[in-house]
Amino acid sequence: MFCLFRGAAVLAALVALSAFPTIEAAWADESTPVAAGVSYEPIGHWDAAKLNEILTTEAPKVFGVSVTYSPAVNGVQLYRVTYPSVVPERGNKPIVATGLLAIPDTGGKDFPLVSYQHGTVYGKEDVPSYPENSSETELMLAQFAGQGYALIGADYFGMGASKEPEGYGVKGSHQQATFDMLLAARAVMGSMGLSTSKLFLGGWSQGGYVTMAFLEKLEKSGVAVSAASTASGPADLYSFLSGFLDFPRENDASWISILYVLSSFSFEHYYGMPGLARSFVNEDYYETARKIYERESSDISALPTDLKKLIRPEYFDPTFFAESAYGRIAAASDAFRWIIKTPVRSYYGESDEVVSVGLAKLAMNYQEGIGGGNTAVEAISTGKTDHRGTFATAVAQWKIWFDSLK
Repeated sequence: MFCLFRGAAVLAALVALSAFPTIEAAWADESTPVAAGVSYEPIGHWDAAKLNEILTTEAPKVFGVSVTYSPAVNGVQLYRVTYPSVVPERGNKPIVATGLLAIPDTGGKDFPLVSYQHGTVYGKEDVPSYPENSSETELMLAQFAGQGYALIGADYFGMGASKEPEGYGVKGSHQQATFDMLLAARAVMGSMGLSTSKLFLGGWSQGGYVTMAFLEKLEKSGVAVSAASTASGPADLYSFLSGFLDFPRENDASWISILYVLSSFSFEHYYGMPGLARSFVNEDYYETARKIYERESSDISALPTDLKKLIRPEYFDPTFFAESAYGRIAAASDAFRWIIKTPVRSYYGESDEVVSVGLAKLAMNYQEGIGGGNTAVEAISTGKTDHRGTFATAVAQWKIWFDSLK
């Protein structure tokens, strides 16, 4: 919904994956059980030289901006964590999920921990637990794990090794996936004799939304969070999805249509509303959309970039949209309407083609409008950056801020 959709990058991700066959083959059978269904397996070791190559060469190519990052000073051991969870929207149906755990090879026993929530991707394995497929995860590993932070990242339900359909924009499931990944990672680290001193959150685009939803669950569960940061993060799902239909901008990204495909089918499946997606997607493109959501063999380029071709015309009436099952789910999925206690910084780009400046500043404006004003949330511009550039620029600023709070 909210991030970097890499149509051509699916092929690039497969190429990247094939570059690391030796590690996967050697360690595929080394899964170590911990407790209560949690297990982990090593998936690689990246040394400081590789991490610095990401910071200085790969990231600028992928994200289109040149940023000065803190150089990596240590390597990092990578693990794929498998853990049990439940789907809140489906009566707490049991599910098995996966995520990434990265441990700096500093020899330390206690680490500050960053939980990174990934953005929108199409490939099931373009997620944190397959880090070589995920440029955003690579950047986070290089900037944080290469500087002594432990780092985790949930794959979200339906992604990674999960067998469920994708739960795109499904708030409760996003919260459950990230919360249970945190518990699983701490269990794995405990089995290694390691601990975490402070918890930080970060997320880009869709991951910015998930970060705020995750923070809400953590605060309500009494779990201390030192700070949370987002980049191009829409805290209100309804405003985000309504915006492209009701107030389109000249610079709106051409791939936005995929967000409506993934969200409409996800809502139908997770909220148990048969026919929701068919009522939303024009009949001419329904089968194409279904195949894309279910990851069947399909041509993504067959999906129209013109939303009026993809979506039924009645949804462009704001009143109809608000009263529809799709709109009601989106409206109930905000991630900013509670009294936020944790310091939050929401970074936004003034030329972002996905998340508008107003939407990126919404959480801050809402909190400041509560009585005399809650100042916990601060919105910060990264300048005239686009969607990718906002993330790449913000990561360096996240690091400086988190360092000051360690």
